[in-house]
Amino acid sequence: MKEGIVLRNRQRGVSLLGLLIVGGLLAFALLLAFRSVPAVTEYMAVQRIIKTVADEGNQGATMADLRRSFDQRAYIDRVETITGRDLDIYKQGGVVVIEAEYERRVPIAGNVYLLFDFHATTLGR
Repeated sequence: MKEGIVLRNRQRGVSLLGLLIVGGLLAFALLLAFRSVPAVTEYMAVQRIIKTVADEGNQGATMADLRRSFDQRAYIDRVETITGRDLDIYKQGGVVVIEAEYERRVPIAGNVYLLFDFHATTLGR
């Protein structure tokens, strides 16, 4: 009978150590997420820009014009990782295709980085 009383009075829940560990992991996950947002935002801008530039190419613009147009739009959207020279521009089936592959390093702490490997393309629109 006493054993039943002792078990009911025993506290349940998360210990302080468990709470600190979960809090630390959550803080680290938030740090990674906040540091990754600019890289992903830049990739989305690159994807949007190359689609617009490819449409210009389909209307008769030259390759030099397309690279220049990309650089101008990239300057406006603050794209710093890639330039017009890094674009692969070719025609496939009479349609201008633009592809870009690039890496972006995001510093986490000290010499620890997240490495993003991006591939932007106008194929499959």
